[in-house]
Amino acid sequence: QVQLVESGGGLVQAGGSLRLSCAASGRTFSSYAMAWFRQAPGKEREFVANINRSGGRTYYADSVKGRFTITRDNAKNTVSLQMNSLKPEDTAVYYCAADLILGVEPRTFGSWGQGTQVTVSS
Repeated sequence: QVQLVESGGGLVQAGGSLRLSCAASGRTFSSYAMAWFRQAPGKEREFVANINRSGGRTYYADSVKGRFTITRDNAKNTVSLQMNSLKPEDTAVYYCAADLILGVEPRTFGSWGQGTQVTVSS
């Protein structure tokens, strides 16, 4: 498994931007597909975006398509989520996840970070 630490969350007004980062430990980061999920209070954890091992393929939830961008830097063992045009409904704890297989379901990911809070005020 790989250890993951997220950063970059905070409070932002609607329409603003935030950039989340996830730092991974280990020498095999490039072997892992990566994803971002989020969980709002009282709701299930939901898929936000994923990226394949090389970074050449990405996939987004419809709710964030066109506003969020996932990227990775295998040389620095990091994956990022650039979030633009934020809405109050984007408020949630955001989690970075890793697994050898690319997916969209939380249960398919074996490694998780501790989460970072994103709050969007109206």
